[in-house]
Amino acid sequence: MATVSIEPLTKQAFAPFGEVIETDGVTPLSINQGYASRFNDLAGIDVSAEGGQTNISWFVASLRPLPIAIRLMERHPLGSQLFMPLGGVDWLVVVCTDPRDAASYRAFAATGRQGVNYARNCWHHPLLVLKDASPFLVVDRKGGGDNLEEYWLDEPMQLDLKPDHHEA
Repeated sequence: MATVSIEPLTKQAFAPFGEVIETDGVTPLSINQGYASRFNDLAGIDVSAEGGQTNISWFVASLRPLPIAIRLMERHPLGSQLFMPLGGVDWLVVVCTDPRDAASYRAFAATGRQGVNYARNCWHHPLLVLKDASPFLVVDRKGGGDNLEEYWLDEPMQLDLKPDHHEA
């Protein structure tokens, strides 16, 4: 069984898979008479294939047993999928270019102030949280068409994440 090392989530490292959503380094607009700051254009939402529309959801994710076994990867051929934590709790992101190739897997430690926007067709693991009942805002596609492809790993292709310092 292969093991994937967890690396920090950065815009550069995650670029082949989509976008990192964060406000660091972004100049906000002052709005509401100076009582609020607005950070524009943090992600490119891609949902219009086959007449799709934007869907905004609230997810509440549960902890998985440690070590985390990676047995399923999924992708969305008709649209991007954005996850933004709402509770300020760190979380994990697992992606790959080919679910059959263990060498293509990458795992990222995201801070509670970072979200990701998986690009259309990006293979990713379902939501992995480090604290039970972690809330997320999700922006993705709704509408007709088959927008979910799953790949279940064969026993020899299972990958385990062993977060040392990222335990709940």
